[in-house]
Order: sequence, then C-alpha cells, then structure tokens
Amino acid sequence: MTAAGTFLRRNFEPLVLSIQVLIDLVVVVIACLCAWWLRETIVGSASFGPMADAPPNSDASDFLRYATPLSDYREVFALTAAVCLVCFHTFGLYSPSKSLLNVEEYKSVTKCSVFAFFVVLVLLFFLRDAALPEKDVTGIYAPLLWLHSAVAMDVEPNDLSRLTLLLSFVLILFFTIISRFISFRVIQRLHRRGIGNRNVLVVGAGWTGRKLQEKFLHVPTLGLNFVGFLDEDPELVGTWIGRGQVLGTVKDLKRVMAERKVGEVFISLPETYESKIMEMCTDLDELGIPYYVVPQLYNLMSYNVRIENLDSIPLITRTERRESLMSLAAKRMFDISVSFFVLLVTAPLFVVFAVMIKRESKGPVFFRQTRIGRRGKPFQMVKFRTMHMDDCEDAVAPKNESDPRVTAVGRILRRYSLDELPNFINVFLGQMSVVGPRPEMPFIVETYGPLDRERLRAKPGVTGLWQISYARSDAIHSNLDYDLYYIENRSFLLDLVIVALTGFAVAKGTGAF
Repeated sequence: MTAAGTFLRRNFEPLVLSIQVLIDLVVVVIACLCAWWLRETIVGSASFGPMADAPPNSDASDFLRYATPLSDYREVFALTAAVCLVCFHTFGLYSPSKSLLNVEEYKSVTKCSVFAFFVVLVLLFFLRDAALPEKDVTGIYAPLLWLHSAVAMDVEPNDLSRLTLLLSFVLILFFTIISRFISFRVIQRLHRRGIGNRNVLVVGAGWTGRKLQEKFLHVPTLGLNFVGFLDEDPELVGTWIGRGQVLGTVKDLKRVMAERKVGEVFISLPETYESKIMEMCTDLDELGIPYYVVPQLYNLMSYNVRIENLDSIPLITRTERRESLMSLAAKRMFDISVSFFVLLVTAPLFVVFAVMIKRESKGPVFFRQTRIGRRGKPFQMVKFRTMHMDDCEDAVAPKNESDPRVTAVGRILRRYSLDELPNFINVFLGQMSVVGPRPEMPFIVETYGPLDRERLRAKPGVTGLWQISYARSDAIHSNLDYDLYYIENRSFLLDLVIVALTGFAVAKGTGAF
C-alpha cells in the first residue's frame, strides 16, 4: 500500500468529518444567499416587505431603489453560519458513529435548523447597536459594556426582512438534508470499494456473533471489513460459518489481530463469565484497540432502557413509553391526510392499472389477503394483483422479477411499488398507518415468540425502516431489529424522514415496499 493509501486508511474518518464541516459551511452560505435573492428579486418585486415602505406612486421598476442590499446581511449571514455549525456539532452531526439508515442524522438536521433559527433571532436582539446604553457605564458593569461593544453588530433588526431570515433557515434545512443525503451516498460508495474500511474481528461464533456477521455483510457501507471469528471452542477452529472463518480460539486474540491488522473487535460472548470478558477488555485496552461488547441481555437491550443505581449496584429497567392522545391524534390525522391525497391523485392510475390487469390475465383487479394488525387484530389488506390467479396463495413472496408467477404488468407494478397503492385504502380505514412495521400473515404470527410479538404494538404501515433498508430482500420476520427500532423511537419527525427516504427508493425503482 502506498503512503497516500496508508494515510487515507488511518485518517479516513477525520478527513471525512473535516470535509463535511466545509460542505456544511458552504451549504449554509448558499442557502442564505438564495434566500436573499428570492426575497429581493422575486418576492420583493411583488410588493412584499421593503416595497411596502415605498412611495404610493412607485412601481415594480423602482424596486432596486428600495431593495435591501446584500451588504446589510453580511454580518447576519456570518452569524447564521457560525451558529449553524455550532448547533450541528452540539447535536452530534459530526460524530463518526451513524444510526440505522442515518434516520437520526436527518432528524438532528431538522432539530438543528429550528434551534439555530431561534438562537440567531435572540442574538440579533442582544447584539444590535441599539442595545448599547447611551450614557457611560462605570463600575462592575463597565467590562460588560466593553464586551458588548466588541461583539455588537452594525445591524438594526427592524431594517432586515423577516421573510429573508425565515427563508434562510427553510433553505438551510432543505439544502443540508440534500447535501447530507449525497454525502452519505458518496461515503457508501467509498466503503463499497474498500476505501476507509476498518478490519473487524468478532470474538464468539455463536448466534449473536453470526448476527453481527450478517449486519457487516448486509450493510457494507458501515465501513467494517469482517475478517473472521475467534471462539472458545477449539473444535471450531478452521471451520467456516457463513462467509467467515474461525481463525483461532480466544487465546489467539493478539496473534490474529497482528496478522489481520484488526482495527476493531466485537466481543460476542453473552454466555461467558464476566471475568473472561473483562480480561479480554483489559488486553484490548493495553493494545489501544477499540472494542464493543454485545451485552448478555441482548434482547432486553433492543428496547429503550435506562440504567439506575441502587447504591453502587447498577440496575437495568425498560423505559415505559406510552404515546399521548395528542401524538396518536396527530398520527391519525397525518394518515388520513396522506391517504386521501394519494388516493385522490392516483385515482386515474387505478383505472389504468385495472384495465391492464384485467386484459392480461383472468381474475380480480385487487388481491386481498388476511394480515395481522395492531394487537393481533386481523384485517384484509388490499393490493393490486401482480400474479396469476392460480398462484395468489399464502406462499413465499416472489424474490425477483423473473418469478414465473408474476405477470408482465405485475413486474412493472412491483418494481416501482405501485402494487401497494391500494394499501392506502387500509390506511384511510384505520387498519394500517403510512409508516409502521409491515403486516405479516396469520400462520407466521402464530410462530412469534415474545420478542417478535412486539411488532404488534404498533399499527402496521405501508412503508417502514425495513422496506428502505438493505435487508428488504429478506423475509419480513427475519429483520426484527428494524421494527423494534421504529417502535421504540417512533415520532412524527421519524415518520417524515422514512416517508422522504421511501420517495427516493420508489423513484429509483428499487421496490421500497
């Protein structure tokens, strides 16, 4: 490996974060300039804002004489950029760790934009020249006066357009989300090509270790290159588990790490004595290698939990989260509004698809199937029929377009998830929600264990985290983590993020549903 390659591998994350800060700065400045241009060039010409102060006989041709020059916003936009970058850092947007499908990052961008808007408004009030006292101040307040004079802005808020400020932060939110989406995709491409990846070793080839391997393989964009397992059982050494080989026993930790140039270690031995795990952690601390331990209470930790202390004894308890009546009402109103709008706009498509389906194969236009909803209540889910009538049974769903059961029209509908449009009828009737876990068939729900039944705590959705994930080609019931994450972290903002990501997935034709 060249010196440049070695430098990039060792400093990939700091370089990416530094570039991200510069990109965010440029994006914020561009958003502010666009807001000023929109306000002064387009909205201002329609007699908004400063034009209201123009003489009665003035017309649009006199606009430039009354427009607020860009120089008046120079300090305001500089303050906005500084506040936004500080807020981005405070809300963890420059952390190297990423959330599931980056949904938390998109939520944080929204929170940052709103918070920064109010911070800038407050600072504009306190840092204006008019806030300085006219008389000299002595005593203990003199240093405060000097400090205020040093940081005071040559700006009078009343001379600024409120619409420009509001547009600035609306565009900051919009442009930042787009730039972050592009940045995530670029980083994913780099990781897929092996650039910036870190070699990781899993200690423990049991069930949890294999789950980790699945995640590494499913989501290569995490930047984690799985090199193999270590296990306590010497008989497993040399065997292959999935795509990973057991490279040795736990005693071979230091040797394997040196040979494979391991950068991170995942300890997945939930049934091992704590003393052994602590011994491994001590060895890794001495070597300066980052490590992560899968907890013994793996399933319990899938929930939102909090740690309390009974004197010096730590206790784990599950955070009880009950949705308020207001949040439930807001979600229902969102479901009704979205479903009504979608059904209204796509009504002509319903007619077109109905004709195409009937002309190609015999049978009904709609396919109805019993699914299990919230709290185990069954309902009839409606979809456009995409398979031949004789093949529409409770069987394994088609994995690809070449499945002979799928009709020609069905292939098109499935590719762009158009076969799911009738699901919005279920949403309007209150049987489903726009966002939620995908509903399963009764015979699968009958096999649910206690953890799987957590899916039934939420109303099933047309789309969800699993549908826009890398694991969407797998069976619904084999990806419990996505549904649990949504149920434990659901909010109106999270729903909006998932809907937006679903739009991208559908536009790409990847079959998000």
